Amino acid sequence: MKQTLKTTLILGASTNEERYSYKALYKLRAANHPVYALGFREGALAGISIHTEHQVSWNDIDTVTLYLGPARQESYYDYLLTLKPRRIIFNPGTENVEFEKRLRDAGIETEQSCTLVLLATNQY
Repeated sequence: MKQTLKTTLILGASTNEERYSYKALYKLRAANHPVYALGFREGALAGISIHTEHQVSWNDIDTVTLYLGPARQESYYDYLLTLKPRRIIFNPGTENVEFEKRLRDAGIETEQSCTLVLLATNQY
């Protein structure tokens, strides 16, 4: 079965190797998925720049994987809606019923899951 590569935006990317967003970036790259990274501090991981500002040039994003708690998500609502990804993964601790409803109303699939588990079990 041929793997479909999914352009992924990591929201909450970090250069801290203890963070799950850090681990997800490396696992996504190891699986050859194109990755964009947006975080609170600039940096770079595996040749990928972590941006702190919304990027208008990013398009064709299939998946957004969230590593921000609900309190920090609100400033990204409109931005993520305009990106029109196919799905947004709410990793553990990021669940947000209000935002998930807005996304589904806009035709964007939502999933409460763990990106690392999805990758490890070939369900990404």
